[in-house]
Amino acid sequence: MFLRFKSAQHLFSAVELGGFLAGMMASLPIAAGYLPVAISFGLVAVGAGLKLMTAVAVSALLFAGASQFVLVSMMVSGAGFIVSLATVLLMNVRHIFYGPALLRKFTHRPLRMWPICLSFGLTDEVFAASLARLEQIPEQRRETWFLGLQFGAYVAWLGGTALGAVSGSQFTRLPSVLQHAVHFVLPALFMALLIELASREVLHVVTVAALTTVVALLLLPAAQAIPLGMLIGALSAVWWRRCARE
Repeated sequence: MFLRFKSAQHLFSAVELGGFLAGMMASLPIAAGYLPVAISFGLVAVGAGLKLMTAVAVSALLFAGASQFVLVSMMVSGAGFIVSLATVLLMNVRHIFYGPALLRKFTHRPLRMWPICLSFGLTDEVFAASLARLEQIPEQRRETWFLGLQFGAYVAWLGGTALGAVSGSQFTRLPSVLQHAVHFVLPALFMALLIELASREVLHVVTVAALTTVVALLLLPAAQAIPLGMLIGALSAVWWRRCARE
């Protein structure tokens, strides 16, 4: 019992308020992109027959963006639990590579459970923002900054889901121009994060991946074209580094 109390006290002392608040401030652009998409999910979930609390619970426990839309559609279509779970896991398998890429930037780890705490909110947008900015954060504050970044994004996604589930059909009454603009917010956010991340060292990789994806979209569905672009981009990075060494 004493050891548990000491661990909790250690955790509390590690969560520096300044770093956490700085991370929350950094999450504002992500939150702005998450809100309209989360509202759309709330609308879709309630429209599919889910109760308000169920829709919010899916966002609270899963927090996986597009995977949640797929999960709801599979639940409505009568797909079994195993099939739905396997589909969601396959859609998010890319996160296996996100963790190691960021973990090496965290040198100050007060608890063994810290990586688990840091992994829950590791979404695509959080990963991109962290990869671009973590080097600028002091080592002692990186964990708390990252927690603040995750927390801000998580609250926005959860709040947007609840707002969409509660508002019901109100969103459909907006002018069509605004409805289309809302759906473009998240892709625009991703583009902004990509521009911030794309330094000269990785610009060729991003270019190869983007061009491959665009060409593949002419022949393949997006679910196949995007992973293909990622794979070709990664292979080009390996080739580029090998050529640089030689």
